[in-house]
Amino acid sequence: MKVDFQTGKKVRIEMLPLIDIVFLLLVFFIYAMLSMAVHRGLPILLPTSSSANIDKSLVLSVTIKSDGTLYVDKEQIALNDLATVLKRKTGANKDPGVLLFAERSLSYQNLFRVLDQIRMADIHRISLQADVEQ
Repeated sequence: MKVDFQTGKKVRIEMLPLIDIVFLLLVFFIYAMLSMAVHRGLPILLPTSSSANIDKSLVLSVTIKSDGTLYVDKEQIALNDLATVLKRKTGANKDPGVLLFAERSLSYQNLFRVLDQIRMADIHRISLQADVEQ
């Protein structure tokens, strides 16, 4: 006696839904990484500007609060140590840059003291950060 099995249709895995899911996950992780790379400063009240732009190729973040406290990448330091800390953190980077977050109520003189310390560290790419004006 001969048993006849039906071998008409084969089971196969559909690839199109799998490719759609992979691309969706890829887009999600790309957007997540881009949003995490921009916000490196401390939360302070920034001045507003109608043409505010963020330069993402800069490497360090310097934050100045209105009471004069100074932070480099969320690490509090003294004003006199700023140039040495920036030189140490930039290391062998040929063209380092700084994102400068200065609080809106900071005095003009304190801002220039910090700018002088940044220039003493041989950093000439300084981007003053601002919020976009509504």
